[in-house]
Amino acid sequence: MNLFSQQLNRRAFLNRSAVGIGSMALTSQLLAEGGAQQAFAGAVKPHHMAKAKRVIFLCMAGGPSHLETLDYKPELAKMDGNPMPPSITEGQPIAQLQGKVLTCLGPQREFVKYGKSGQMMADVFPHIGKHADDLAIVNSLVTEQINHDPAHTFMNTGTQISGRPCMGSWINYGLGTESKDLPGFVVLTSIGGGQSQPIASRQWHSGFLPSRYQGVQFHSTGDPVLYVGNPKGVTRNDQKQVVDAVNSLNRLRNDVVADPEISTKITQYEMAFKMQMSVPELVDLSDEPQSVLDMYGAKPGDGSFASNCLLARRLAERGVRFIHLYHRGWDHHGGVKNGVENVAKLVDQGTGALLEDLKQRDMLKDTLVVWSGEFGRTPMSQGGGANPGRDHHIKGFSCWMAGGGVKGGITHGATDDFGYNAVDNIVHVRDLHATMLHLLGIQHDRFTFKYQGLDMKLTGVEHAHVVKELVA
Repeated sequence: MNLFSQQLNRRAFLNRSAVGIGSMALTSQLLAEGGAQQAFAGAVKPHHMAKAKRVIFLCMAGGPSHLETLDYKPELAKMDGNPMPPSITEGQPIAQLQGKVLTCLGPQREFVKYGKSGQMMADVFPHIGKHADDLAIVNSLVTEQINHDPAHTFMNTGTQISGRPCMGSWINYGLGTESKDLPGFVVLTSIGGGQSQPIASRQWHSGFLPSRYQGVQFHSTGDPVLYVGNPKGVTRNDQKQVVDAVNSLNRLRNDVVADPEISTKITQYEMAFKMQMSVPELVDLSDEPQSVLDMYGAKPGDGSFASNCLLARRLAERGVRFIHLYHRGWDHHGGVKNGVENVAKLVDQGTGALLEDLKQRDMLKDTLVVWSGEFGRTPMSQGGGANPGRDHHIKGFSCWMAGGGVKGGITHGATDDFGYNAVDNIVHVRDLHATMLHLLGIQHDRFTFKYQGLDMKLTGVEHAHVVKELVA
C-alpha cells in the first residue's frame, strides 16, 4: 500500500479518476473548446421560454437629463426660477449642489407626442420617436450611486463594489454564445456632444466569473482589435502552429492542476485565432448597401455612435449574446439646453436606424434593446446665468426598452411634479436587471454563482422583482 501511494502521484490520480476532478475539468474544457458545443454551452438551461435571445445595451454615459429627454414636466415649467421647496430636497444626497441655493429649472426642450401611442418625448429625438410604439419608457428608475464611476458600476453590476461581474458577463456566462468565431460579449465606445467622463474597462469585467466571459472591447477606429492581423512574414498556417503548440502545453499543465483559467487561456487563444478571420469581415462594411449606411448616418471607420450601431446589428446577426455601446457626452452641468440637442444629434439617427434595421430583418422581436444612462439630472439649476445646467440625480430618472418581448407604446412609472422623486411604480436598477434576465428566460433569484461561500446573484441579496408591466 505504501508503494502504491508513492506511485499514485497527483497527476496520475487526476488522469485516472473516472469521476474525479480531472474528468470534470476535461468535460468542462471540451464544452468550452468544442466549436458547435461552445455555441450553446451556457451555465444554466433557461428556466422558462425566452422572449429575447440577445441584448444590445445603449449606455448614454454621463447621465442624460430625463427632464430634457423622456420625462415631460409641465408643472416644473411653471416653477421655473422659483426656489425648490425644502421639503423635497431636505436631507437628500446631491452631488455638487449640496449646501447651495436650489432654484427650479424648467424643461429646456420642447416635448412632442410620437406614434399612435402618443408617447411624450423631447423634440431632439425625431428618429427614435418614429419607433415610439415599440418603446416601453420607464420614468421611475432609481439607483444608489450619485457619482459617475460608481453609478456606472452599480448600473452594470448591481452593486457599488468594484470587481463584481457585469451584466454582460452574467448573461454570457448563463446562456453562452451562439457565435463560433466572435466573443459572446462585445463593447464599443464613442464620444462627442458634451463633457465626457472616462469609462474604465472594469465596467465590462467578469469579476469572479471565469475570465472568458468578460467583455471584449472593439476599437471604433483603426484595427478593431489590437494585433488582429499577422505580423509581416507570418502566414495563417504559421500562426495556427503557434496556437496549437501553446495550447498543447497548456493542456499538459491543465492535466496536472485542473485550473479553469488555463481552460480559459486555451479557448481564448483559439478564439483569437478565429477572430483574425471573423473580425476583418465583421468591420468590412462594403457589403452594406449605401441606403443602409445612409439610414444610420454611418461612415465606415469614423468611430461614431452611428457606425457602432451598425456594427451592433452585424454582431447580433453573427450570434453575439451581449453588445454594449457607450456614448460619452451626456454630462451637462452647464448648457443643458444646447448640450442635449448636440449629443442627441449624434445618437438619435443611429439608434432609430438600429431599431428599424432589426425590425426589417425580423430580429427586433428577439433582440432586447435598452437605452439608459447611469443616473438622471436634478430639477434644480446648476451654474445659473444664460446657460444653466443640471447636477447628478439618482431619485428618479428615465430609460427605455424595446424588442425582445417588451410591451411597446407604453410609459411606466412617474416622478413627482418636479421630476425629483420617483413616486409611481418605482423601478430599481436591480429590477431592470431582473426584467432583462426574465426576458432572456432566466429567473434572477435562481441564477447564482458560488463565491466565497455565498450564492452570488446579479440582482444581489436585496429584493428585486420583474417588472411584469413591461413584458408583452
